[in-house]
Amino acid sequence: MEMCADCLISVRNLKKYFNNGTIKALDDVSVDINKGDVMVVIGPSGSGKSTLLRSLNLTEEPTDGSIVFDGVDITSKKIPNEKGKMVKLDIDKHRQKMGMVFQHFNLFPHMTILDNMILAPVKVKHMSKTEAKEKALSLLQRVGLEDRADAYPIQLSGGQKQRVAIVRALMMEPQVMLFDEPTSALDPEMVGEVLSVMKELAQSGMTMVVVTHEMGFAREVGNRVLFMDEGKLLEEGTPGEIFGSPKHPRLQDFLSKVL
Repeated sequence: MEMCADCLISVRNLKKYFNNGTIKALDDVSVDINKGDVMVVIGPSGSGKSTLLRSLNLTEEPTDGSIVFDGVDITSKKIPNEKGKMVKLDIDKHRQKMGMVFQHFNLFPHMTILDNMILAPVKVKHMSKTEAKEKALSLLQRVGLEDRADAYPIQLSGGQKQRVAIVRALMMEPQVMLFDEPTSALDPEMVGEVLSVMKELAQSGMTMVVVTHEMGFAREVGNRVLFMDEGKLLEEGTPGEIFGSPKHPRLQDFLSKVL
């Protein structure tokens, strides 16, 4: 696999080993993520899906391999600056361009929804409070929660909290959104409201990488699907290819159990 010239993220030969290499959470994974892709990662529990996702912003440190994000190899300790001098990589600067949404919402319980949303843009991006509040209210309106701006997380349902978590990530104007099983901690009734927000986000052109067990979402919203098992990327293709004519026997077996 050659380096991709116009992709947003290029992953090459990524490995993540535990216990002196006896456990291979990621086993030589290479994949390109293009701007505007909605890439859905599926596979059984323990297949390496979440490890791959968390490696993309180095929340999980790979054992080996490279990740080039927006033209910068973020797995390098040092990178050239504008003048060509080698300087220490500032990973936080690159993480700001990646929105991350987890299974659990990670909202600060002692702060209102509005304050949760404006915290990072004001502190990290030095946005004015007025501008941040305007942006936050506009995003809350987009997900139908503008009337909850002054509420505290404890007053929201799980689905509402996850919608807030999504728009909080959007406050930083990321280039890509990473979703790590965003609906798996929700009651079944609340799953739809979160998926509809993600669907709208995908339709707006946002680059997304989504680890999920929601096969309907993968089929309907994704433009590319990856199937992983035992740390390996076994098959990738369009939803039509993956669900309509799966080639790998392990994928055929997996789909026969989940569809």
